[in-house]
Amino acid sequence: MNARTLSDLAAPLTALIVLDTKFSHLPAPHVDLCPVYPDRLRLSLHDDLGAFEAWREALNIDPAAVVHRVQRGGGTLVLKVHGRFAGADIELTGYTLDLTPETLAAGSGAVS
Repeated sequence: MNARTLSDLAAPLTALIVLDTKFSHLPAPHVDLCPVYPDRLRLSLHDDLGAFEAWREALNIDPAAVVHRVQRGGGTLVLKVHGRFAGADIELTGYTLDLTPETLAAGSGAVS
C-alpha cells in the first residue's frame, strides 16, 4: 500500500518522536520516510559503525539478525538490520569506507 496522505505515515512519524524522546543522546542518523513503505522508518549512519551498534542495542535488535556486505567494488562495508519499534518497521543501516582489518572484524562480529 502506498501512502496517500501524511497521516498514512503515522507509524514511522510516531516512532521517530518516541526515538527522539528515549534516545536523544544517540548520534543523529539520516532519517528517511517513504510513502511506498508507509510503515517503515529508515535510519542510516555513515562512517561510524559504533553509532550503528549503539542504535542496534538501543532498539533491542538481535545482533545475529545483522546482515553485512561490501559494495562499491569492495570499498564500502554495509551493515543492515530490521526490527520493530513503537509500531513501525525500523530499517537500520550503517556504512563505512574504513575497511581496515579491525573494522572488518567489528562488522563481522556484529553479524555473529
